[in-house]
Amino acid sequence: MSRQVFISADPARPGDLAPHGPMPAAAALSDIVLEPRDLPPSDCALSPIGVVVDVAGSGSGIALDLHRLEDCMDDADPTVALSGQVGSQIKVRVGRGWLLGSVRNQRRDGKVDGGALAQLDFLGEGEEDPATGRIFGFRRGVTRFPVPGALVYPATSADLRQIYASDGRAHVTVGTVFPTQDIRAGLYIDPLLGKHFALLGSTGTGKSTAAALILHRICDMAPEGHIVMIDPHGEYLSAFRNTGQLFDVSNLQMPYWLMNFEEHCEVFLTATGAERQIDADILAKCLLMARQKNRLAEQVGRITQDSPIPYLLSDLCNILQNEMGKLDKGHSSIPYMRVKSKIEEIRNDPRYQFMFSGMLVSDTMAEFVGRLFRLPAHGKPISIIDVSGVPSEITSTVVAVLSRLVFDYAIWSRQETTRPILLVCEEAHRYVPNERNSNGSSVGRILSRIAKEGRKYGVSLGLITQRPSDLAEGVLSQCGTIISMRLNNDRDQQFVRAAMPEGARGFLDSIPALRNRECIICGEGVAIPIRVAFDDLDEVRRPASADPSFSQLWGKSGGEEESVARTVHRWRAQSRF
Repeated sequence: MSRQVFISADPARPGDLAPHGPMPAAAALSDIVLEPRDLPPSDCALSPIGVVVDVAGSGSGIALDLHRLEDCMDDADPTVALSGQVGSQIKVRVGRGWLLGSVRNQRRDGKVDGGALAQLDFLGEGEEDPATGRIFGFRRGVTRFPVPGALVYPATSADLRQIYASDGRAHVTVGTVFPTQDIRAGLYIDPLLGKHFALLGSTGTGKSTAAALILHRICDMAPEGHIVMIDPHGEYLSAFRNTGQLFDVSNLQMPYWLMNFEEHCEVFLTATGAERQIDADILAKCLLMARQKNRLAEQVGRITQDSPIPYLLSDLCNILQNEMGKLDKGHSSIPYMRVKSKIEEIRNDPRYQFMFSGMLVSDTMAEFVGRLFRLPAHGKPISIIDVSGVPSEITSTVVAVLSRLVFDYAIWSRQETTRPILLVCEEAHRYVPNERNSNGSSVGRILSRIAKEGRKYGVSLGLITQRPSDLAEGVLSQCGTIISMRLNNDRDQQFVRAAMPEGARGFLDSIPALRNRECIICGEGVAIPIRVAFDDLDEVRRPASADPSFSQLWGKSGGEEESVARTVHRWRAQSRF
């Protein structure tokens, strides 16, 4: 291959890349009218940069002219300037239309002076308007493949503007498409939430701010939505102080009797092995008897240990005491004493008062569910649940109860008007770990079930984690949209590559090289895989996750005594408000 091959080849017709007319605001992901209109394509954009060498089902090999790529680097269009480079988009002439692809890798062609060989991943195809040369009807997937010898052209910003234009579905914009400055990157809400999503990124890459940005845009678009976010560090309280309902141990007031039997066992049982099974049998019998003492049990009829019927902890302790005194109990008194002692310990521990208080025995289930799930939302569609003040021994159980309530509500409300709920779980690898780190907790099972079955019932799952390799593989594979920021760990990178669709492999190679607040988005929530620079978020809408500046803060003094006093007060009150 020589440079003359490309110069002498028939260039694209002048109308192939004609300037686009103004796009209706309703059809563009940016929701703005593009002014000024796109500039006419340059000579670099109208001339081929290579040819197709071989074709496979998901991509092809192409031969590039390095001299042509050098010419394109000086083009005013940033998309044309990156043509042929790893992660860039180029297009292949197929009949009367275009096939868009992403360059996965590149290597020098030792047989041809000034030549290079590259692998192209197919992204999708579009038709060409004979009158204007504009690409229209772009769709993911390939129905017509190129043949060896087909010409390869640079993709232009005008092409990307057409490709990323909205198809009319509800969407939110979160940033700009790399490498352009004005093409807006959007997420389609229904496929994003309907098929779950995962936001991945190493510490310090802007992951928390990106999560807040996405949730803010969704809340702005749907002020009557229903979002529940599990916040393990209290980062998001400041971000949603004006637009969400905030909960922590001071005001959560989650009744203990909402736990099912499995969750009761996690909290009240301390034995292991065969002794744990004996304790579980005793707790099951006594718990059912305690629930049956409530008048609601008579109204409902048949109940089980899992039924969310209020009961008194004192009743449960008394029943254990009575059962322990029976001669035909079948066991020694030790298991009864063991369970009873743990219940009394938790009941008297002030750290557990947000859940095991004696004030939480009345039937407040409807009120609690409505308040937690924002039913109605009253313009504040998101609940931020700060579990950082929850004792570490029961944090996983609290998250399990909250997650299960979301799922159970969706199941039992199918006869009502559907109210989809989004459950967002920060630090998800804590709660749904892989098999190597799994401890068999109930929270891992319920989140795995939501990932597999939630969309059937209108429950969406959003997972946020800095260690995707520690996340259960089956859960990540259920996420239809993956938003990956920079990942520094090679094991995490390999794990994400395995979860990404084949057509995004070229983008994935750039994950270690992403800048802060940049990401790769692929899956159901976008038309094709894209690299995005996230928008700036107003200071009042950012989470409290910024890294402190040691050099600046250690150079200031004053007000330390008052600060310590206020901190101690919040510490003792177990409240951040």
